[in-house]
Amino acid sequence: MMSSADADKPVSNIPELSVSELSQALKRTVEEAFSYVRVRGEVSGFKRAASGHLYMTLKDADSVLDAVCWRGTAGRLAVKPEDGLEVVASGRLTTYPGRSKYQIVIESLELAGEGALLKLLEDRRRKLAAEGLFEEAHKRPLPFLPAVIGVVTSPTGAVIRDILHRLQDRFPRHVLVWPARVQGDGAAEQIAAGIDGFNALSPDGPVPRPDLLIVARGGGSLEDLWAFNEEIVVRAAAASEIPLISAVGHETDVTLIDFAADRRAPTPTAAAEMAVPVRSELLGDLIDRERRLIGAADRILVDGTRTLEGLARGLPKPARLLEGASQTLDDLSERFAGGLPRLLAAKRRELGQVAARLRPPEATLARMQQDLANWSDRLSGALATATRASTRRYADGRAGERLEAAMERFLSERARWIDREGKMLESLSYERVLERGYAVVRRAGDGAVVMDADALAPGDALDLEFRRNGRRRALVAGEGAASPPPKPRKSKQRSAKTDQREMF
Repeated sequence: MMSSADADKPVSNIPELSVSELSQALKRTVEEAFSYVRVRGEVSGFKRAASGHLYMTLKDADSVLDAVCWRGTAGRLAVKPEDGLEVVASGRLTTYPGRSKYQIVIESLELAGEGALLKLLEDRRRKLAAEGLFEEAHKRPLPFLPAVIGVVTSPTGAVIRDILHRLQDRFPRHVLVWPARVQGDGAAEQIAAGIDGFNALSPDGPVPRPDLLIVARGGGSLEDLWAFNEEIVVRAAAASEIPLISAVGHETDVTLIDFAADRRAPTPTAAAEMAVPVRSELLGDLIDRERRLIGAADRILVDGTRTLEGLARGLPKPARLLEGASQTLDDLSERFAGGLPRLLAAKRRELGQVAARLRPPEATLARMQQDLANWSDRLSGALATATRASTRRYADGRAGERLEAAMERFLSERARWIDREGKMLESLSYERVLERGYAVVRRAGDGAVVMDADALAPGDALDLEFRRNGRRRALVAGEGAASPPPKPRKSKQRSAKTDQREMF
């Protein structure tokens, strides 16, 4: 039964809800009422979670709105959020019951006006410049006449037709086109892929590697050209090993790729003019250089001929130059003809003097035989003494046998040595000289060798010793006297007594 106290309490018809039920009701109400909204505000507190989700707040002068962008959507955002960047976020509102907060789930993001774009562009330019991507020292000169030109642009636009037409007019070249989007989502990635792809080509591959790159696009608004301000494009242009020309927009349009490229062209047509020279102008210059070269060669030949003629007039005749040398040659020839006999006579006198100093081989052999006899006597006495001592020391007589063998070997070696010395002495004797047709001249009285013709007087008797047939007697005739007629040769059958008389 109900007590009286309970009966006195007022009864309410409002339903009682749990916190979760109320949070879910609020979530459904907010999501249904604000299923798609566009909010403009300044990004603050931006961070990227390890899961890839993006968290930030959008604020203005009076309010703050939490914002989240899920990982799948974050990769497709046209603008990368940064603190201080004013953006327009599109998405839906929802609540986060865990903290009793409401937030916007961002589905797309864009910059709020051109002023925000320019601020972002300037901040990015300063950042990349601080990294050194725009340094002049990194820029390379363009090739004078590239064989292959690579173009990164849209294959369906008017830009590629303008470039090809201008190249055809100036100097036709082989052109490779890398198709890429130049505006909208994914354009920056495709442009960077085209630059990297051309650089990755092998010089010897089936597709030729370009000598020059042109990144081109027609004119447009700042938003239309924004893909060429992305970091991925700027870094690809700065890292390109192939010289690169940036030809984006019109002359007044400036993008960040212009600072990183090796050369900036105001228009795509101007880029084609920078890439190649005018063929007709080159031909005209070549013809002019050829004409000037021929004229210079003619002038050099004329001047050289005149100089040579002038120098030739100052030179003497070749015959006069040879006169002194010819006379010197004649003088030397005469001196040589007379000097050779004198040289031979001097050498003959030197040879006679050397031969006179040589000892006869018989005397040398006799002395060596005497030395050998002395050595033999001494060895015989020493052998006898040693034999007697050895006989007393060794009863068996073996030491005597060894000593006798040693003596025989010694005598044999000395005999061979004497034989060698005798042969050497014999080779140095004057008799070897006689074998070559010379003779020894001695006085008949004392047997002294005559080495000077002035030491002889007419009528002196001489003994001439030859290698064969012994000696012959001769008389010195007077100077200028006629030689006596030769005696008739006698028969070879002569007695030994007659030969002996003729020798002496």
